[in-house]
Amino acid sequence: MMSSSSPIFSPQTNPWKTTGRRMVYDNPWIQVTEFQVVNPSGGPGIYGVVHFKNLAIGVVPLDEQGHLWLVGQYRYPLQAYSWEIPEGGGPLEVDPLFSAQRELLEETGIRAAHWELILTMHLSNSVSDEKALIYLATGLSYHDSQPEETEQLQLRKVKLEEAYEEVLQGKITDSISVAAILRLMLMKKENKLPCG
Repeated sequence: MMSSSSPIFSPQTNPWKTTGRRMVYDNPWIQVTEFQVVNPSGGPGIYGVVHFKNLAIGVVPLDEQGHLWLVGQYRYPLQAYSWEIPEGGGPLEVDPLFSAQRELLEETGIRAAHWELILTMHLSNSVSDEKALIYLATGLSYHDSQPEETEQLQLRKVKLEEAYEEVLQGKITDSISVAAILRLMLMKKENKLPCG
C-alpha cells in the first residue's frame, strides 16, 4: 500500500534524464550508443542501448493438417544449434509483410496465399529497441528455397503440438519462436486458427 507521501507516477512520464551520449559502435545492422543519464533516483550513471536497423520478422507457415516448419541453424552468439520458426531481418523502410514473404521463401521455399499478423514484440527492451513482428502464413505452396550465404539451414515439418512440447521442454528457446508457438496454441484453443 502506498503512503500518502509516496510520489504518484504517470506511466507516460520518463523518470530518466539524458545528459550526454556517444556512439561506441556502428555496423550495417546495429548501432551501440552509451548515454550519460540521471537515473530515476537522481543518481548519475550510464546506459548502453543497442539500436537495430532492421525489424525482426518471424513467420509460422501452417498447413491444413496443422503442420508447421522449423528451421535449424547454428547461432553464432550462442555457440549453439537452434530450431526456430523461419525468421530474419526486414529493413525499416520496407513493408514488413514483404520482408516476411521474402524470408519464408528464402528459408523454406514456401509461398503463402494468406497472411495474418499475430504478434508484435520488443525482444530485449532493457538494452535494445529491437521490434519483432510475427505472421501466420496459410494457403501454402512449395518451391525452391533460396538461403543467404550466411545460412546453413535444415528444415523440419512438425505438428503444432510437437513444437509446443519442444517449447515446454526447453528444446526451442528462440524468443520469437517460443512466443509464436504459444500464441498459435492459444489461437487453436480459442478456435481461431484458420486450419489445422
